[in-house]
Amino acid sequence: MPRLARSEWYDLTRDMNWSLSYVKEEEVWPAELSDGFGLPAEAWWVWDEPYKVTYPEYVHNQYGKDAGVYAVNAVIGRSKVYEQLDPGWKSAIIAHYGVIAIPEYLASLAESRMGRFGRAAAWRNMATFGTLDEMRHGQIQTYFPHGLLAREPRADWAHKALHTNEWGAVAARSLFDDMFTANDAVSTAVQLTFTFETGFTNLQFLGMAADAMKVGDVDFGALISSIQTDEARHSQQGEPTIKLLVEHGRKDAAQQLVDHMFWRSWRLFALLTGLSMDYYTPLEHRGHSFKEFMQEWICKQFLDQFRDFGLEKPWYWDEHFLPELDWYHHALQLGIWYWRPTVWWNPDAGVAPEEREWLEEKYPGWHDTFGGHWDVIAANLRAGRPEATLPETFPMICNLCHVPVVAPAGYRAGRLASPLPKILDRDGRRYVFCSAPCQWVFEQAPRRFQGHTTVIDRFLGGQIQPPTMEGALAYMSLSPEEMGRDATDYAWAQAAPDDHAAARG
Repeated sequence: MPRLARSEWYDLTRDMNWSLSYVKEEEVWPAELSDGFGLPAEAWWVWDEPYKVTYPEYVHNQYGKDAGVYAVNAVIGRSKVYEQLDPGWKSAIIAHYGVIAIPEYLASLAESRMGRFGRAAAWRNMATFGTLDEMRHGQIQTYFPHGLLAREPRADWAHKALHTNEWGAVAARSLFDDMFTANDAVSTAVQLTFTFETGFTNLQFLGMAADAMKVGDVDFGALISSIQTDEARHSQQGEPTIKLLVEHGRKDAAQQLVDHMFWRSWRLFALLTGLSMDYYTPLEHRGHSFKEFMQEWICKQFLDQFRDFGLEKPWYWDEHFLPELDWYHHALQLGIWYWRPTVWWNPDAGVAPEEREWLEEKYPGWHDTFGGHWDVIAANLRAGRPEATLPETFPMICNLCHVPVVAPAGYRAGRLASPLPKILDRDGRRYVFCSAPCQWVFEQAPRRFQGHTTVIDRFLGGQIQPPTMEGALAYMSLSPEEMGRDATDYAWAQAAPDDHAAARG
């Protein structure tokens, strides 16, 4: 090995661009896999990642991470730590594994696509490391829950969820296919590594890592922290890609890609992270509310990055996104708890009296908008009528994000002008959307989304037999033992006053 400083050979070995002479550019980089957005091939050659790493350095670092995190897992696996965790927290990590583990492996396909069809050699080099990262993340996030199977059989959903037709899994699969496997390399860099990883992954992984340590889940905390260090490195592929698009007059393309994927990512993360932070994490260990995390990580830090690149905040930011921080995930929490048999984890209601006070403090007006619904549920439970708190029908589901429509809650909270969903009739089919931004994303590329059906479309179309609640649950691969139930066996309801509204005076 030459005794040269890294700076003397790094660019020479990783920046090997050349002009094509015996094949056409479109044959090497077909638009379907590597849309150059009209930039000349040579324009991409100045692509330069902010964080540089060599292969020996990469292997050394990854070996150290794996040695540490697997050692923690081996020790914790022989202890009673998992059994002693709060029921709500257990639900948070079982939900996380089901939604995230297999998509992490799927992301290796997106990274490898950039590793082959990225428009610059330096980019392809960085994406190769990203491919190895995502394979590691898929493996480690299926290995850890595998060790829990003897104590929690539903840890199996870390591998199973994305192979089922469970409605949450369909929503996650739709998002990740849109972002990972149905995208060209340039769009993937902007949507996956910048919009999703730089923005939302930070929220999910850093927030959950901090919460895990507070609740005593050292195993999960070490796992998430180990993954986040990889994400922080390969997520930087988006930054130089956006800079080049903007510098060469394609700000419009970069803006459209960011606006599209920001909204889609927000929909899933409100469901996954919003519920975990504000309802599933034990009250005594909550540092910040989900809204406060969003305001710090997204509304301040991530928005500053938009502006640094010359982009504008998405068109729906003020009118739709910011108001939803006050009500959207609370509405999802109420709906998911009510339709708890349709998920693979045990939803934690998280509305005992002291938790309601915290929610009202963090979200003024929560009692008036959501408290009454929980009052009725609690009264039924105390009266010995749990069947009155279980669903007999299914909710309407959005044809873009595949998440249930909860617009009436936004209307009740005074944040929407109408409780009705958005309707679009196109080519003889009616589409239902939960929000104006979801309809906008659909209308930007209708052929991309119009062939997909929601679980409700399939139910009404006769694909689910028998057409009953039991038939639909079987279609979603949920056995009675796997269906969600209240995480605390309704202990919160017994602690609630008979008439919470009266108690508030």
